[in-house]
Amino acid sequence: MAEDDDYGLSPEKEVRTIDAPPVSYLPPIPKNYSPKIGIIGTGGISDFHLKAYKVCEWDVVAMNNRTRSKAEERKDKFFPDAQVHDDYRQILDNGDIDVVDITPHPDDRIPIVRDALEAGKHVLSQKPFVLDLDQGEELVSLAEKNGVKLAVNQNGRWAPHFSYMRNAIMDGIIGRVVSVDLSLQWDQTWITGIDAFESIHHLILYDFAVHWFDISNCFMRGQDAVDVYASAVRFNEQKFTPPALASAIINYPESQVRMAFNSHTQLGEEDVTTVVGTKGTLRSRGPGLNEQPRMEIYTEDGECVVPLDGCWFENGLQGTMGELLCAIEEDREPDNSARDNLRSLALCFAGIESADTGKVVRVGDARKIKH
Repeated sequence: MAEDDDYGLSPEKEVRTIDAPPVSYLPPIPKNYSPKIGIIGTGGISDFHLKAYKVCEWDVVAMNNRTRSKAEERKDKFFPDAQVHDDYRQILDNGDIDVVDITPHPDDRIPIVRDALEAGKHVLSQKPFVLDLDQGEELVSLAEKNGVKLAVNQNGRWAPHFSYMRNAIMDGIIGRVVSVDLSLQWDQTWITGIDAFESIHHLILYDFAVHWFDISNCFMRGQDAVDVYASAVRFNEQKFTPPALASAIINYPESQVRMAFNSHTQLGEEDVTTVVGTKGTLRSRGPGLNEQPRMEIYTEDGECVVPLDGCWFENGLQGTMGELLCAIEEDREPDNSARDNLRSLALCFAGIESADTGKVVRVGDARKIKH
């Protein structure tokens, strides 16, 4: 080693500030298409759906829930003129309704999605889309057969920071993506004692990280994942039952995605996403997934910081339905199509099998999961 070698510890480089590149990242809104919408399932998550639809002034005309009082409550809160039905088939039989938002859990949701597609309705399905990739492919084929759109409520795609990164990558601002690092330390101890969550062994890799597997799929479009290695760890002091710590590595022929999760961070929460390309770097940092106020951009021409408008729980729910409506209006495949989401689920399923077996799992080999 030469005596004057600085081991890479040279003085800081001169910072050149550039104007923020024009990147469209806010939720899409159809220009003229305003269909009548029905919502099937008015549980807890529907509150966020309906709030988003009301803000966007979309026309929700019917609601259904097995517990009628829940549908009545949502109707009174958001769309007082909507009809309430005890049987979801009454919504599917309504020829005035073009689009249905189907929110129940997968076991209950799949037959409803199938019935909706058979009835000729465009469908927004809650995530995770399916628990069996073969079943998902059958539903995709059924939608194509009946000439309707089938989209998935992977709302993280329109979280401001993820949406900005996704579109900046598509615009070629940082070249080809070679690495993605997703590091999350957040406090999910609020689930303690709630059986619906406590009973999910892979709560983090399945119920939570499905969003991060999905956004990884978006960032890496044009590259086919090879395999996944993942792990999940429980520590004695944690408050809830499922493993609070998890990680995953997704390998591509010439790139890699790395995820690290600590869902038991009660002090000093932070969420950082870094995407490195052949021509630049994107980075977002904030105290939580719903608080990512700025985007850092580093390119060969210089660097800048872009303030971001909105938050995940608002933009995300507006984005999933808005993209479906735009796709119907423009007669194209939705960005959040079920077909594309199956690629995301293949990553998630491989990660869960890897965590269970301690082995690297090739993407596509894990066809189904039990949650």
